[in-house]
Amino acid sequence: MLSANSQAIVEATAAVVAAHAEQITSVFYPKMFAENPELLRIFNQGNQATGEQSKALASSVVAYAVHLISPDAPPFNHVLRRIAYKHCSLGIRPEQYTIVGRNLMAAVGEVLGDAVTPEVAAAWNEVYWLFGAQLIAEEARIYAAEGVDPNTPFRPFRLVRRIEETDDVVTLVLEPADGEPVAPSAPGQYVSVFVDLPNGRRQGRQYTVSSTALGTRVQITVRKVFGVDGAPDGEVSSFLHDSLKVGDLVDVSAPAGDFVVTDADSPLLLASAGAGITTVLPILEHVAKTQPERKVIVAHADRHAGHHALRDTVRHVGRLLDDFSSYIWYENVADGDTRSFEGYMDLSAIDLPEDVQVFTCGPLPFMRLVRQSLVERGVPAEKIRYEVFGPDLWAAQIPS
Repeated sequence: MLSANSQAIVEATAAVVAAHAEQITSVFYPKMFAENPELLRIFNQGNQATGEQSKALASSVVAYAVHLISPDAPPFNHVLRRIAYKHCSLGIRPEQYTIVGRNLMAAVGEVLGDAVTPEVAAAWNEVYWLFGAQLIAEEARIYAAEGVDPNTPFRPFRLVRRIEETDDVVTLVLEPADGEPVAPSAPGQYVSVFVDLPNGRRQGRQYTVSSTALGTRVQITVRKVFGVDGAPDGEVSSFLHDSLKVGDLVDVSAPAGDFVVTDADSPLLLASAGAGITTVLPILEHVAKTQPERKVIVAHADRHAGHHALRDTVRHVGRLLDDFSSYIWYENVADGDTRSFEGYMDLSAIDLPEDVQVFTCGPLPFMRLVRQSLVERGVPAEKIRYEVFGPDLWAAQIPS
C-alpha cells in the first residue's frame, strides 16, 4: 500500500507519466543494456527491436500504479501472478530488480526533466518497489512450490526427436541430459527454452508443453515466426526449425504458468487460434485420462488446413472422450472440405452447454473477440480463462 504522501503525488502525476510511459521505457532499455549487457540474454531481443517490450513494460507499470490509487481499477493479482511465473521461467533473480529500478528511475528523470522533483521521484520509486517486492515474494513461492533452486533454474535437455507437423510448425521431443526425472507439468503450462545462437547471443523463449503424456520427456511444438512489415524473422524459432538437430542440447526451465484446467465436472470449451492449439492437446490428454466422461468442445481457427498443427493428434485424443466435438475455421477452405467453416471464428455456430468453462489461447485480439462474443451469449466473464505469451502478457487486461 502506498504511503499517503506518495499516493497524493502519484494521483497528481499519473496522467503525465502515462502520457510519456513509452518514451520513458524506450530510453530505459538501451540505458540498462549499455550498463548491464548480461541482461541481453534474458530479454527477448526481437521484441526489443519492434518496440513491443517497451510498450508492454510501460503498460504494466502504469496499470499497477492505477491499481494502487484507484478503488475502481481492475484486479491486478492475476496479471502479477502471470508475470511472476514468466520471471521464474526466465530465472529472474531479486538483485536484478535493483538494476531495473535504478535505470527506470533514471529514464523517468531524463524524459520528464525538471518535473521530477525529489518528492515525485521518491513516490514513483515507491510504486516500483511495491511492485517489485510483490513479484519477488510471488516468485519465491513459485520456486519453492516447484522445488526449483533459483540459482540453477535451468537444466540441459537433449533433442531426441523432430516431428515436422506443417511447413512452419515442428514438434520437438526433449529428454534430460542429466538422466534425472522430468519435472511434472500440468496441462496448459509452458517451459522456457534457451539456445546459443550462431551470432553468439543466448536467447530464451516460452513454449507450451504440447503433450504431458510422455512422462520421461518434454514435448514442445514451435511455429516459425516470420517477420512482417520489415521486422526480422524470429531468431529462436528459426534456430529451432532450421539448425537444431537430434542430439543437440538446449537449456530448459521447469514448467510454469497458471493456465491449468481443474478437475471440475463442468463442460469445457477450448478455443484456440494458430499456435494456441499447443495448449489444447495437453488439456485433452489430461481430461481423457482422468475424466473421459466430461464434455469437451474444441474450436480452432487457422489460415488453412496446411497451417493447422496437431490437428490429427487432437482428433485422435478426442475419440477417447465420451462427448467430444470439434469446430474448425480456416481463412481459406480447400475445395471438398465440408467439415470446416470459412472465415474467422464465429462461436454463434456452437451450442454452448450450461456452466461451460472456457480456456482460450491465441493472439490477443482473437482472445478479446472470443471473450466478447461469449459474454454477449451469457457466459460469465469469470468462467473465461486465457493464456498470453510475449510482451502482451504485461498488457493483457483481457476484460477491456
